[in-house]
Amino acid sequence: MNKIISVVTPVYDGGAAHLREAYESVRDERERLPAGWDVQWLVQEDGTTGVPLGLLPDEPWISTGTAARGGAGVARTMALARAEGDLVRALDADDLLTPGGLARDITALQDHPDLGWCISAGLDLLPDGSLAGGPYDPPEGPLTYRTLLAAYDADRFPVIGTHLTARRELLLLAGAWPALPAWETIAVVLLCAAVSDGWMTAAPGGIYRKHPHQTTARSEYADVADLGQLRTIIRQIAEAKHGSAWRWTPSAARPSGSRSR
Repeated sequence: MNKIISVVTPVYDGGAAHLREAYESVRDERERLPAGWDVQWLVQEDGTTGVPLGLLPDEPWISTGTAARGGAGVARTMALARAEGDLVRALDADDLLTPGGLARDITALQDHPDLGWCISAGLDLLPDGSLAGGPYDPPEGPLTYRTLLAAYDADRFPVIGTHLTARRELLLLAGAWPALPAWETIAVVLLCAAVSDGWMTAAPGGIYRKHPHQTTARSEYADVADLGQLRTIIRQIAEAKHGSAWRWTPSAARPSGSRSR
């Protein structure tokens, strides 16, 4: 039986203009995975219309679901209930995977079995069709909580949260994507990092599409939360988790009957 990497994509009615392109990028990545691996694509509507899900082909490796609107983070977490993979990778409905991106995620976590997550650099797809690299991309190598927190405090968060790949067990123990009105993709990276070091892959793993209709570019997005409170609560949750001294270790590395600590 193949090992599985579950790719989680939230979408809403009115936000599926690029969903077909996302599908094509996931489909193409299935052919580039290491031997013995396959993709499960979990597409979750943030809402119950069923309209955006109707744009997808009926294929056995695609799993769709709906739930009452609660934001992209809630949709991602609801999709996680159907995840079959030991690894879970985030992907927005208007973004793309780069060739070999999923394979590099898998390889990074196979090569570093003590790490709970990895994340790859990204490319911004600008409206004129050009690609630009991220301004704060860390070098290839380990990523620690304190490194990420310092960058967060300096308002220079160095990674794209929607490029996170985490071991499903760690993601569940971290609480999945938190119930926040915004920045939940940043928060989940910090929450995973609070209890487990990660790995930075320098090769871009995804293309982040910049366009006027993306959720974060819409004028109403700025009003979803008091940004000071949002920044504070994310930091408080991450620091509480990190300060507990509880550390996650892969179940395969634990003696029988033991727990992470």
